[in-house]
Amino acid sequence: MSLRLRTWFHGTVRHRLSGAGERGIVAAYVTLLVVPLIALLGLVCDGGRAMAAKQAAATEAADAARAGAGQLSVAGLRQGTLAVDPTDARRAAFAATVAAGHPGRVIVSRGQVTVVVSYRVPTLLLGIVGVPSITVSASATAVDVAGVAEVAKVTERG
Repeated sequence: MSLRLRTWFHGTVRHRLSGAGERGIVAAYVTLLVVPLIALLGLVCDGGRAMAAKQAAATEAADAARAGAGQLSVAGLRQGTLAVDPTDARRAAFAATVAAGHPGRVIVSRGQVTVVVSYRVPTLLLGIVGVPSITVSASATAVDVAGVAEVAKVTERG
C-alpha cells in the first residue's frame, strides 16, 4: 500500500471511528424521548388529579341534590302530602354548590332535583405539551321524601 493510500485509508477509518459525522445524535434522541416521556408522566399525574376532581364534583353534586330534595313544600305538608318546593329546592341546591366552590346547574322536575357541577382543573405537566387544563363534570339526582318512601315500599314487597 502506498503512503498516500495508507494515509487516506487510516484518516477515513479514524474519522468514522471517532463518530465525527454523528455529532448531535444524542441530543436528537434525548429530544425525541423526553417529550413523550413528559406527556406520559403528565397523563399519569394530571390524570390522577382529574379523577380525584371528578370524584369531588360528584360528591358536591350529590350533596347539593340532597339539600334541594330536602326542601319540602309547606303548603303540601299542611295538606298532608310530601312534595318538594321547586323554588326553595333550586335555591338550596345552588347555595350548596356555591358553598362547595363550584356553582352548578340545578333542575327541579316532578319531585326530582338534578344538579350538574362542572369546572376546570389546571394541569401541572400536561401544560408543557399544550394542555393547560382538564374539564371535569358530574351530575346527581335526588328525589323527594315521598319518592324515597315509594322506593322503600317496592323494596319491602320484593
